[in-house]
Amino acid sequence: MPTALVTGATAGIGAAFARRLAADGFDLVLLARDTARLEKAAEEYRAAHGVAVEVLPADLATEEGITAAEIRAAEGVDLLVNNAGFGQHGKFLETALADELDMLKVHCEAVLRLTYAALPGMIERGRGGVINVASVAAFFSRGTYSATKIWVVNFSESVQQDIAGRSEGDGVHVMALCPGWVHTEFHERSKMDKAAVPDFMWLDADTLVAAAVRDFRRGVGVSVPDVKYKALVGLSKAIPRGLSNRISARSGRRYK
Repeated sequence: MPTALVTGATAGIGAAFARRLAADGFDLVLLARDTARLEKAAEEYRAAHGVAVEVLPADLATEEGITAAEIRAAEGVDLLVNNAGFGQHGKFLETALADELDMLKVHCEAVLRLTYAALPGMIERGRGGVINVASVAAFFSRGTYSATKIWVVNFSESVQQDIAGRSEGDGVHVMALCPGWVHTEFHERSKMDKAAVPDFMWLDADTLVAAAVRDFRRGVGVSVPDVKYKALVGLSKAIPRGLSNRISARSGRRYK
């Protein structure tokens, strides 16, 4: 069976990826900080789908956590889903510098290092892939969170271009996934006012992942599931950057 390593695997989009991949017959390596939740999820996937499940308790905001994940990724996986992440509440100078640096470590350094660890084995085998979870925030200016997600998109596209230039990389694909507002624990942890977001803007995590998997199999480079978010991203590219930034700033104040 193929093996998938999913970070941030116990809740939200990460848990939806784990459910989908287990149903598709992938053995799993689940990474998150909460050991009890990891073990509970692993038992459920083993019982429901008969797949092998490893648990890897790790905090990707720490050097020890990233190193542990790197080691496992380098041992060989067929799919890496870099999903772990968190949001910030408040403007740049209203947040703790330590939290900003943790965000860079989780959203950027961990993504880079795990991708770097996993890809050589995939290229050697001639198959595999990486899904890096970014955000539609990558197309708007919304503080450090947005900046890290811009990096994830550009990094994913650049790595895919590098792989595409190698004959042995034909069966390996790297995709950035840019979800919009999704019903998960993410927003509660970030202390965001979910009630301020219109109901029609919310997406279901399992539906999102189904769309992401379809796009990945089709070789899409940047996946933006759902037509309304595709339209929003298209609009952001069509209007002047300054206007886009002002709209983003107003919406940021509304949804704090």
